[in-house]
Amino acid sequence: MSGAIMRAERAGAPLLAALHACAFPADPWDADAFAALLAMPGAFALIAAEDAIPAGFVLARIAADEAEIVTLGVVPRARRRGHGTRLAAAAAAEAQARGAGRLFLEVAAGNAAARRLYGRLGFREVGQRRGYYPDGADALVLALALSPPS
Repeated sequence: MSGAIMRAERAGAPLLAALHACAFPADPWDADAFAALLAMPGAFALIAAEDAIPAGFVLARIAADEAEIVTLGVVPRARRRGHGTRLAAAAAAEAQARGAGRLFLEVAAGNAAARRLYGRLGFREVGQRRGYYPDGADALVLALALSPPS
């Protein structure tokens, strides 16, 4: 299902926090955390909407010629409708437009759905972080090569 992708500014930190809490109830980030991340140079956030209702978000940052998806989530009611794919692709396009040559992210090794999503977009495993998540789960480090902006 298609829908709008909108840019979120620092003032959108409470909405991002609410979406994060819905997507990740076991480890929610608060509005202050999102505001601090969005205040960092090179940071940006995008929100996907479905019928004008926020369905998911991505927060990313760029440093030099590399970018990182810090967090990406889709609320349960809107999952399996393409929002995660659209958000990851939009973050990649934004990072590429800002001059990044590679986009990185961490994903839980046991999160098969997310790993399939990122694999379809061309992300490849480049490393692993043992015990990375609060529950002790390992993270896989994935990277996507971005072509230079034209």
